Amino acid sequence: MSAAPAQILTFCIGGETYGIDILCVHEIRGWSPVTRIPNAPPDHAGVLNLRGTIVPVIDMRVRFGVGQAKTAGAVIIVLSLEAARERRELGLVVDSVADVVELAPDAVRAVPRFGARDHDSLLGLVTHGERTVMLLAPTGFQLEERET
Repeated sequence: MSAAPAQILTFCIGGETYGIDILCVHEIRGWSPVTRIPNAPPDHAGVLNLRGTIVPVIDMRVRFGVGQAKTAGAVIIVLSLEAARERRELGLVVDSVADVVELAPDAVRAVPRFGARDHDSLLGLVTHGERTVMLLAPTGFQLEERET
């Protein structure tokens, strides 16, 4: 398991609470329409023009199988992630953003295995108050290297 982040941004998808290292978060924006890309996987909502940068956007409700895509009231969390040779932006459509949570160094617990299915997109589980927060692994979002 990777080192736990010191702070996480928590957000909701389909009634569950998730979190991601705050250092990966570039910005948080309200929903704005995206441009659909033909023949893209179902969880790829499309792309967003963010001040001249084309940002791929993933619908997390579809990716995690928790219901239909939602746009009314949805939020896009724009991440800045390290790809093979460059930093790339990636948008995540989530239902809502909650807050920033401080983590103790030993707070992250392993994700239990359910059969042969692996949970590459989850770094671990964190208990915060009454909630269990599923911590997303930034490495769980494979960014294709651009052709040069």
